[in-house]
Amino acid sequence: MSNLFAPAPNEFRVLPKVDLHRHLEGSLRLQTMLEVARKHGITIPATVVRLSRLVQVQDEDNFTFENFLAKFNTLRMFYRSPDVIDRITREAIEDAAKDNVRYLELRFTPVALSRAERFPMHDVMDWVCESAKNGAKKHGITVRLIASVNRHESIELAEQVVWLSIDRRDKGIVAVDLAGNEAEFPARPFLALFNEARQSGLKITLHAGEWGGAENVREAIDKFSADRIGHGVHVLDDQYTTALAREHGTPFEVCLTSNYQTGAVTALPNHPAPKMLEAQLNVTFNTDDPSISQITLGNEYRVAVEDLKIPREVLKERILAGAQAAFLPDGEKKKLVDSLKKDLSKT
Repeated sequence: MSNLFAPAPNEFRVLPKVDLHRHLEGSLRLQTMLEVARKHGITIPATVVRLSRLVQVQDEDNFTFENFLAKFNTLRMFYRSPDVIDRITREAIEDAAKDNVRYLELRFTPVALSRAERFPMHDVMDWVCESAKNGAKKHGITVRLIASVNRHESIELAEQVVWLSIDRRDKGIVAVDLAGNEAEFPARPFLALFNEARQSGLKITLHAGEWGGAENVREAIDKFSADRIGHGVHVLDDQYTTALAREHGTPFEVCLTSNYQTGAVTALPNHPAPKMLEAQLNVTFNTDDPSISQITLGNEYRVAVEDLKIPREVLKERILAGAQAAFLPDGEKKKLVDSLKKDLSKT
């Protein structure tokens, strides 16, 4: 099996890419964290290597969702000023652009970004929107934003995020996402709120079937009418749910390395993505948390081809499927797809 943390070969770096599932809070550079810690007096290990153990998955870690989510407890210490939030947003976009990501949907969690300094959530969301717009323009990449709420947090907080997102549709927020600990917290309490979000013009994506079973994927499609599913790797556990997802053409935001590191799959070569493709499910490949996982999307494409034996031509089809699943108006989507087809034909 290829080394997870090795740089992606050039053949995968040069491919034009679409990333539909990347968390801002999982995209922080280690050097940025050290500089922010020094400036704001945050007590953390003084070296990159020691800090890395707290905020990035290591070879020796137990690959469980508890250990993976624990990385975010440390990351939440760093959101200390508007300048920091601006910087991490711009750097996340720059890093995506360096990997030849042409279209990025960057999801962020307003509650997490606001908590360290008790910033008003509407300010935090405005800072991210403005920084994303500036970063996208500077690096020649199309960026849209998804506002995430966590299952373990209150409905009241989620309501604030959703209504603030509705008010910022003209600033680049295109969807809301339900994330967090799927194993211990249900989605159902958020159903009415997400229905309101859809009716107000936002798209819907849910983390489902990652650490929970196929019934969570079924609920996301049947009850939430989700436009896309985050991860969804347990969809194959139930034939009815597999058929339902195939019938709806529901796009799955699959994140190969993350699914292994969180324990959603037991071993990377056993990832169900090839079987999902065999079942004619609409699979797309994404990063999730590139800094935590120490990967790029180019790395994920390498894993798909080299470790999972997915043919390169199928990978290219899945890149186009990602573009088709983008939360963009039809005209913009067609332009993106046509541009990617042209460039993929050259690789």
